[in-house]
Amino acid sequence: MERPHWSNQVKLVVSLLLLALFVYLLTRFRLAIPPLIIATILAYVLTPLVNLFQRKLHVPRPVAIILCFILVLIIIATLPAGLIPLLGSQFSNLNLDIQRFIQNLRNILGHTYSFAGISINVDALLQQFSVSLQNFLEPVIGQTLTVIVDLLTSLVKLILIFVVTFYFIQDSDKFNRWIEEHIPAAYLSDYLRLRENINTIWSSFFRGQLLLALVVSIIITSVGFLIGLPFALAFGVLAGLLEFLPSVGHGIWLTLASIIALFLGSTWLPVPNWVFMLIILGLHFIFEQFDLNYLIPRIIGRSVRLSPLVVILGIFAGALLAGILGIFLAAPTIASARVIGRYIYANLFDMEPFPFNPTPPLPPPNPRWWKKVNKQERGT
Repeated sequence: MERPHWSNQVKLVVSLLLLALFVYLLTRFRLAIPPLIIATILAYVLTPLVNLFQRKLHVPRPVAIILCFILVLIIIATLPAGLIPLLGSQFSNLNLDIQRFIQNLRNILGHTYSFAGISINVDALLQQFSVSLQNFLEPVIGQTLTVIVDLLTSLVKLILIFVVTFYFIQDSDKFNRWIEEHIPAAYLSDYLRLRENINTIWSSFFRGQLLLALVVSIIITSVGFLIGLPFALAFGVLAGLLEFLPSVGHGIWLTLASIIALFLGSTWLPVPNWVFMLIILGLHFIFEQFDLNYLIPRIIGRSVRLSPLVVILGIFAGALLAGILGIFLAAPTIASARVIGRYIYANLFDMEPFPFNPTPPLPPPNPRWWKKVNKQERGT
């Protein structure tokens, strides 16, 4: 006797129940989501290096993963040894200069001003702000026990991240094959195309963005030292980090650099501060064109290029939903949602979802799965 199929109503109810269960699990275990996301990102970034070790050294995959972890830990341990003291010195000097600037501002504004019969004591307002800030920081600094607990929690999360990353890298091929085997044969080609497009986006964003951040940091630091930009190394590192915020990072960097240039001037160029600020603006405009039209297309490609307004809205939404991690992942998430949304829109209106993308070759499957695909293609 032929097994009866589920009706559309049953399928709908089961799908809604599964969706409700998924949402419940997300809310119930939301604290575990950020470490899992970080582990997924690390696995995605480190997989090519693991594959290289496995291919060149002819070692088992677990050994290649451990070697990759050791290399990453060595880089994390040795790179800050030379970089952090320089950055610490520059940020310390920057803090002193900001304090001097605030003191000068208080000297200028430390008078009582009258507007339409209303007297405003600016110095009293600044003093009240300083007292409020101090009252806010004192309990934060005094919570030593809380800091220790947070450090232990962070250590546990770090261990969890490395363990999950290890198994993500080791079993990534098995996981991909498992998904392919459970995709209906009629939709396998669409799944492979969607996976290819989304993989291009995230690969470009993470692997390409790391290289782009390094290149931008070197360029900005070198130019900063040449023109006498105060805290050139700090601004170079900041420029590299802000490359992870497409369309927004340039504006943030330029605002900070312009303020420093206007109030501190160049360390050796004999020009007024306002002229030095104009030099910063001009050089940044040239660099921005070079970055947008040469570096980004060649290092990252155009798969993550989004409208500045979309990026800004995405960053705000990401900050509200997931904090710093949401800000960092806003651009590739929106770009991936654009790919999926285009596919859904095309299917809703019976359009071709991949008009310009060639069909990717099917991966070598197991015999049972391949037989199912062949039967679908023959229409039997």
